[in-house]
Formats: sequence, C-alpha cells, structure tokens
Amino acid sequence: MSDEIEIIPLANRFRGFLPVVVDVETGGFNSRKDALLELAAVILRIDEKGELSRYRTHHWHIEPFPNANMDPKSLEINGIKPFSPLRLAIPEERALNEFFKVVRKELKLNRCNRSILVGHNAPFDLNFLNAASERIDCKRNPFHPFSTLDTVTLGALVYGQTVLARIAQAAGMGWDGEQAHSAVYDAEKTADIFCHIVNTWQTMDAAMKSVTD
Repeated sequence: MSDEIEIIPLANRFRGFLPVVVDVETGGFNSRKDALLELAAVILRIDEKGELSRYRTHHWHIEPFPNANMDPKSLEINGIKPFSPLRLAIPEERALNEFFKVVRKELKLNRCNRSILVGHNAPFDLNFLNAASERIDCKRNPFHPFSTLDTVTLGALVYGQTVLARIAQAAGMGWDGEQAHSAVYDAEKTADIFCHIVNTWQTMDAAMKSVTD
C-alpha cells in the first residue's frame, strides 16, 4: 500500500477541519481588483505521536485575470514579472481547480468535513482565494468561507512576535530574507511555525496531564 492509503487521519485533531497552509502573492491588497499571481499550498500530515509536519508543497504561477490591477509597489516587493514567459503561468481557473482537487483528495483521506486555511495574516490569503473562486464561479470551494488559523496570533501568544521572520527566528528556525515574499518559501515557513507551535503545545499539554493524574 502507498502512504496515500496508510495515513493517520487528521479528522479528530481540529474538530473535523483539515488545516492547509496557504500563501498568495498578488498585485496589491484589494482581493476584488488586484491580480492573484502566485499560490502555494502546504499539505500537512500527522504521525502516530500526534505531531504535525509538512508533507507536500504545491505551487502555481497564475496569469492575471482580465483587467486585473497590478500595483508596481507590490510587484517590486514580490519580484514578480506578471507577463514573463519564464513564469510558465496558467489561467486562474485551471490553477484553482487543480488546487481544490488536491484539497478535496486530502479531505477524503483525512476523513475531514471541510478545510480551514492556515496562513500568516490569513484573512488576506483567504480573501484572495474566495474572490478568485467567485470569479471562476466555483461551486465546490472546500475552504471554510471565513474561519482561519493564523500564525500572527499564535506567534504573538507564544513568542510575543507578529512578523513572520521574527517568529521564525524566535523559534530557532532562521530566516532567508532573499527568499522571502515567494509563495513557496513563505508558505513552508508558515507551515513549519504552525506545526512547531501545535506540537509544542501538545507536548506541554501531555506533560501537564501526567502531573495532575
């Protein structure tokens, strides 16, 4: 059997929700008007000890939708050249359909009811995902429409930090500023931080229970 069949389901860990770590790169801050240019998603798995870890990263370069706005300042920060043929970008509809297919497969494997977006400033990513889903008239968006799990909140709680780079450094993970603001790098760092905090909490919770028993 493959590991696709023998996985330990996540169904009971987050109340039936499947956490999927998402990072988007865009042409601005307005999810309705600005282009969605890049999407990365990290699939998580849980082991027999109940610890989360990164399993697989999926990544899409996306063509700007018709008449999309692209702020030069945003493009300067993320370094994206939207119309460069080297991007090998694909239409928004194809990218989202492929992404949602991956998530729906994971939902079934993990016996979960719905996916929940994990991100850093997660509402930003969810808003762009929802806006793109509406543009392509998607009827099967597997994500909860407004609930998220945000490493900004978790980082503030655990480390007193809200900036992704500072949380990573506080957690002893290091940070490469040159790779930052690429969807894959930011998504994987966010995933590592999320898993680390969840796993640390689980270890502490187990230790406290053993003391009180």
